[in-house]
Amino acid sequence: MGSNRTWVASAGASVALVVAAGLYVQAMGAGRTDGGLRAAPDRISSAVADRTCAGTRPVESLPDRDEGTPLTRVVVQVDELARKKYPDVYTGLSVDEKHRSVDVWRMPSAALDDAICGAAVRGVTVRLHDTDIGGRTLHALSDRICDDMQRWDGTFEIREVAADERGFVLIGVDDPGKAEPILKKAYGGHNSRYIRVEHADQAEPVDGS
Repeated sequence: MGSNRTWVASAGASVALVVAAGLYVQAMGAGRTDGGLRAAPDRISSAVADRTCAGTRPVESLPDRDEGTPLTRVVVQVDELARKKYPDVYTGLSVDEKHRSVDVWRMPSAALDDAICGAAVRGVTVRLHDTDIGGRTLHALSDRICDDMQRWDGTFEIREVAADERGFVLIGVDDPGKAEPILKKAYGGHNSRYIRVEHADQAEPVDGS
């Protein structure tokens, strides 16, 4: 397995845990997720940033971690800082290993932006993107939808639910045309702004033999 990967995490998942456990690799083949990780290299690399900053601090200035590379050390540092000190405005992040860059989605906050850019080390680029929803709110909506996974069985099938770091909940279904109006009506006008419905293939059963 090569190192040229892009992976994402919404603010409800600890990036430190994800990196340490290697869950982003597992998630690339997963069907349903409760707001964890999904790979999407093309869309991440093409995202337009509202602010970009290049790291200037030396790698050794960050806490010594087992995660290894300068990029992953920045990722863990940024995620921990944002989740602990700015939980109401931090939405999530994605990582592009090929381009040694971190994309952070957050509600506009000069203090958070300065803290994130200040955590970047030499050779790592941070791109900041605006959202209008924080990770706590996003994950509350995602959890609510997850609880309703079987609610519409017989009408359509919800196959995956994921809190996306860009500021919406992605719902994968078997029939988007039928499901989208029903889902958006069920969760109300405000929440429907943060719901995106798309087709998802049926998850393959795991052969335990």
